[in-house]
Amino acid sequence: MSSESAKPDRTAGVENDNNKGLRYIDIDFDELRVSGFAFRKKGEPFSRMPSDRKLPKAVTVLARNTAGGRIDFVSNTTRIWLKVKLKEAGHMDHMPDTGSCGFDLYMGEPGKSYFIGTSRAKTGADIYESRMHNFLFDGEMHNFTLNMPLYSGVKSVKIGIDEDAEILPPAPWSDERPLVIYGTSITQGGCASRPGMAYTAILGRRFNRPVLNFGFSGSGRGEAVVAANLAKVADPGAFILDYDANTNLEEMKNTLEAFISVLRTAHPSVPLIVISGPRYNREIILSGDVDTPMQAKALSAEFQENTVKKLRDAGDENIYFVNGGKLYGEKWHELSVDGVHATDAGFLIYAENLSKILAEIL
Repeated sequence: MSSESAKPDRTAGVENDNNKGLRYIDIDFDELRVSGFAFRKKGEPFSRMPSDRKLPKAVTVLARNTAGGRIDFVSNTTRIWLKVKLKEAGHMDHMPDTGSCGFDLYMGEPGKSYFIGTSRAKTGADIYESRMHNFLFDGEMHNFTLNMPLYSGVKSVKIGIDEDAEILPPAPWSDERPLVIYGTSITQGGCASRPGMAYTAILGRRFNRPVLNFGFSGSGRGEAVVAANLAKVADPGAFILDYDANTNLEEMKNTLEAFISVLRTAHPSVPLIVISGPRYNREIILSGDVDTPMQAKALSAEFQENTVKKLRDAGDENIYFVNGGKLYGEKWHELSVDGVHATDAGFLIYAENLSKILAEIL
């Protein structure tokens, strides 16, 4: 075998056929609505954070992952295909490529959309062409949503539709003010099997409003410079701080109130929700009881709750605490891939319980 023939095929798709008669539209086509990137202008590379040399290097690198990126449009096409070039392919051993490197497709009216299919490519591919579903649509006008990869950078993406199909702007948001969610790998979407199952994406569908996913895997540490950049988001609908999983109690004590203060200086009355960390399976061994959090996590949750109470007592009437250890419910220990990161079922339960709380706040 020659060295040339031994090279892996990094462009091939999986079971992809019937791609004749398509026209491909760039993601920055005027009729498409691209959300999830508060600081990006059309034609610029995808990044979830603005250019800022003061940001931690890990945050700058992870910001290129397109977690929370979403493309909405209306069309009467019978087919949807994608041509994708990944910039940084996030192939991992505990998360499917369909989640880390793939797109998924939803169809239907806002608030009532349903999952249709995912992009498919050979393992290791960073350039691929893929059909998004294995049946034809009826040719009527429908709302479509494409969710972007959770753990990869996207260099380019083109959407293939029927040559004679129309493409129109999507139905409007119920509220254009974004939910700004800051946190860890759990916030970023690890280890969802596809992008639409990250809890942030589920909230976006549930409330029909834009969501900005500022989850940084292993790097949601509450730095003030990160808060300063999040404070630049124009007209936010709410801030949700979910970074407990990347800190210990001392780090939380050193960052939480300062982080909140930066956001409050720019947005004094926007709803602000602090969520303590979820349960981990190792706690069963450390605490000896499924129902008892280990002491370190319990103390951190208590500190966060007391901080919120102190700020409310000082006059901040729009700040709230949520005990994240309860959001997975009684069967929390069955809902992770590795004892930490959620399965799709875990994300769904987490989002459903959180959405009930957010509905009252928002």
